[in-house]
Amino acid sequence: MHDTKERLSLFWIFALLNYLYADVVALFSIVGSPNLSDAPHLPQWALLGSAVLMEIPIAMIVACRLLPFRANRLTNVIAGVVMTLVNGFLTFVLPLTNGDFRDPVYPAYVFFATIETVCTSVIIWQAWTWSGVEAAVSSERIVGNPETELPIG
Repeated sequence: MHDTKERLSLFWIFALLNYLYADVVALFSIVGSPNLSDAPHLPQWALLGSAVLMEIPIAMIVACRLLPFRANRLTNVIAGVVMTLVNGFLTFVLPLTNGDFRDPVYPAYVFFATIETVCTSVIIWQAWTWSGVEAAVSSERIVGNPETELPIG
């Protein structure tokens, strides 16, 4: 897989699956609790915020493959930074500021958050170091211009 667009799309899929499974683990904990009335009830704004936040990696899977080079590079850097900062804040900063934070799923969240942060950091790095020359050569290969075919190897 030599195309940066494909690689970035794959990293977004990987990040998204980790985000989603971390939430599934949290739901298992809530459903398995002896008293469901103690389960957290999120306000509508928090649910909407979560939906918007999860739409970022979902949209980036497609955006990586469809956007032209400059927009693609910029969008990946911005989305990667946003997801990394939000993830770091929710996982590492918020629990330190909230003294009542006794979530039994927290160790699993830290595990997933570490993987997610590494993944989005790789996305940022890949996009930041992505060369316009590579993007032009990849586009020419897709079109099938025989003069621009690169040797396999």
